[in-house]
Amino acid sequence: QVQLVESGGGLVQAGGSLRLSCAASGRTFSSYAMGWFRQAPGKEREFVASISRAGGATFYVDSVKGRFTISRDNAKNTVYLQMNRLKPEDTAVYYCAGSTVSFPSSVGDFGSWGQGTQVTVSS
Repeated sequence: QVQLVESGGGLVQAGGSLRLSCAASGRTFSSYAMGWFRQAPGKEREFVASISRAGGATFYVDSVKGRFTISRDNAKNTVYLQMNRLKPEDTAVYYCAGSTVSFPSSVGDFGSWGQGTQVTVSS
């Protein structure tokens, strides 16, 4: 499995932006599809976005389409989540995850997880 470490979370006002990064260890990063999930207090973990191994395909939950962008740099073993026009309802712990499935479609398809980074959006 790949080891994942997220960074870039913090406190931001509504309408602001943050960029999350997820650094992966190992030489097999490019063989993993990557995803971002989030979990708010008292709620289940929610899919946010995913990106295919080479970065050619991306998927988003409807609530973030047009505001968030997932990208990856396989040379740097890093996946990013650019979050713009943030809303208070985006407040959550954000997790990076890796999957050996080509186009993962559920939480169960992701076998590698980071420790999470807190994103708080104030109104």
